[in-house]
Amino acid sequence: MLVTSISKKIPMLQAVQQAMLKMDSSMALIGADMNPNCIGRYFVHEFWEMPSLKEVAIEEFILVCKKKNIRFIIPTRDGELLYFSFHRRLFEEHGISVMVSEPEAIKTCLDKLRFYKVLTEKGFPAIPTTLSAQELKCNNYVVKERYGAGARSIGINLSGEEAVLHAKKLEAPIFQPFIQGIEISVDLYVTRTGDVKGVVARTRDNVVNGESQVTTTIKNEKLERMCGDIAKCLKLYGHVVMQVIMDNKGDFYIIECNSRFGGASTLSIEVGLDSFYWFFLESQGENLDDYPFIRSTTEKRQIRYPTNLIIDIGQEEV
Repeated sequence: MLVTSISKKIPMLQAVQQAMLKMDSSMALIGADMNPNCIGRYFVHEFWEMPSLKEVAIEEFILVCKKKNIRFIIPTRDGELLYFSFHRRLFEEHGISVMVSEPEAIKTCLDKLRFYKVLTEKGFPAIPTTLSAQELKCNNYVVKERYGAGARSIGINLSGEEAVLHAKKLEAPIFQPFIQGIEISVDLYVTRTGDVKGVVARTRDNVVNGESQVTTTIKNEKLERMCGDIAKCLKLYGHVVMQVIMDNKGDFYIIECNSRFGGASTLSIEVGLDSFYWFFLESQGENLDDYPFIRSTTEKRQIRYPTNLIIDIGQEEV
């Protein structure tokens, strides 16, 4: 079992290990990262210092996987999703399942302008997104990079003049109206056949560097149904996370979709969205209809905080 770009994603690694134990207690977790000093290496059975994917031919990558007996791969970083998506079929020919969507779905999610246009054409309430502030009719703006993670170098609640100045600092800026409201993340698992297995919405109560330090599950059937429809429309697969704002009138604005597991998505696993276990089951040919989504009737809150890990070391490491 391989998880890539593990960085310091400890809660996610622990969630994967819990799913592995439910599946097969003999499975080993291999964590990969380009940084040999990443914290995640201490939370996996084996660490793989992986070179940049730009430098690795797919045939070479698959050879390493087969040597390490890797049968499952979970990519966790936006920048590597297309690599695994383009080669997903080839991996499968070698008996390796990858939890990643098709390339067209990935491309749509990585490009916020394209995402807005596709969703709008399908009648979904995507937040207006433009290449210039003048195209929007609003007083306050959000400015962010068009591609990749939305939190990177983001400018929030800016005046028109501030927005234009902020855009000059970015590589490929896009503009959106600033909407006052509640930030919500929606975790979903979409099966190989395109059915939405489960949905969990949670409010982003305290956000630091784009990730929820405090997040709380909520029930909102209208929002859950709409995000499920979007996931099916985009033909996504596996675990995905949608970011939404609900304004004071209760109207929704779909901001973006991360077609991978999110930093605080472990809370959704806690209330029943068993994404990693379902991925293992589907990869083994199991019918997920036999494994129902049982959502907790109690809402839960997750608080992320730093902690310590103390381990024994050998004499040769001193």
